[in-house]
Amino acid sequence: MSDAHTTEGRPSPKGLVLAGGKGSRLRPFTYTGAKQLVPVANKPVLFYALEQLVAAGVTDIGVIVGSTAAQVQEAAGDGAAFGARITYLHQPEPLGIAHAIIVARDFLGDSPFVMVLGDNFLRGGLTSLVDRFRRGQPDAQVHLLRVAHPESLGVAVVDAAGRLVRLVEKPQEFISDLGVIGVYCFTAAVHEVVAHQQPSARGELEITDAIQGLVDRGLRVDALPIEDYWIDTGKMSDMLEANRIVLETLQPQIAGNVDTASTISGRVVVEAGAQVVHSTIEGPAIIGAGTLVERSYIGPFTSIAHACQLSDAEIAGSIVLERTVIDGVPGRIEGSLIGRDVTLRGAARRPRAYRLVLGDHSEAQLP
Repeated sequence: MSDAHTTEGRPSPKGLVLAGGKGSRLRPFTYTGAKQLVPVANKPVLFYALEQLVAAGVTDIGVIVGSTAAQVQEAAGDGAAFGARITYLHQPEPLGIAHAIIVARDFLGDSPFVMVLGDNFLRGGLTSLVDRFRRGQPDAQVHLLRVAHPESLGVAVVDAAGRLVRLVEKPQEFISDLGVIGVYCFTAAVHEVVAHQQPSARGELEITDAIQGLVDRGLRVDALPIEDYWIDTGKMSDMLEANRIVLETLQPQIAGNVDTASTISGRVVVEAGAQVVHSTIEGPAIIGAGTLVERSYIGPFTSIAHACQLSDAEIAGSIVLERTVIDGVPGRIEGSLIGRDVTLRGAARRPRAYRLVLGDHSEAQLP
């Protein structure tokens, strides 16, 4: 990877991806796994951020990791699979997004950088945003989306020239419907701000305070509205929605084995080594490598990960993680996120009773 300069003379930006955090909103899955590795269309959501940075020409990437560092490093490796070079940077505690910039100070040096939250998903990618940052050469660039509930985000006030005037974290009173999403572009000017920043009431160094600090110093912060689909995949409903959006873009591909008694319709991917026997699959859907689907119905917007077994089952609008068995479950499973190494079996004989093993913060809806 080269450290080439752009035609404007500014160094090519580095990437900074935040993959620490404890993922409390996605429990129980995040008790044993990193939230950034929960899959969307059978690909960890973190991988979308890495791929989009590389597509935008950002190949020298620092990844902030915490307690799940080993899992993230095993999944993403040294970055070669993405066409990148990854440097892992350990954040002992999740002390805020701005604190991650402090952790990454030596890695970033004086380079401009693009910072992405590793559990955020932007369908349109980052290329146009990064190109705008390169061309315009502001001191920072934030990206805005009109939202129905701005009180849950950092909210921006922007002037007629598209410059950020004010940024408020989760305002109690309405000031704007422009929410700041989890993609930021900075120059080295931000380091001076975060070095003198004080923690917020919740004990974190807030990125909104850092950005406002740049504005208060009279520096230029461009505010760039986006029109494409963005989501913070921190909750189950968000994961399912992101899964739906990505599956709609699938290119059909049957690399596994589908017998003549099965019916495939719509955008369906059957990965190599998967088997579909006497079943119906209505896309968009994806069946992972080594998975067996027999005498089953797989409905639209469903992702089945690798090495699963589904027999005499119906499922739609759901995500099933690897090595899970669903066998003879009466009724259709819908709108569900089912973890790794789960077994769901229907009772063969009466009395038919529910027998459940559910971890903390689980949710189940039974007929």
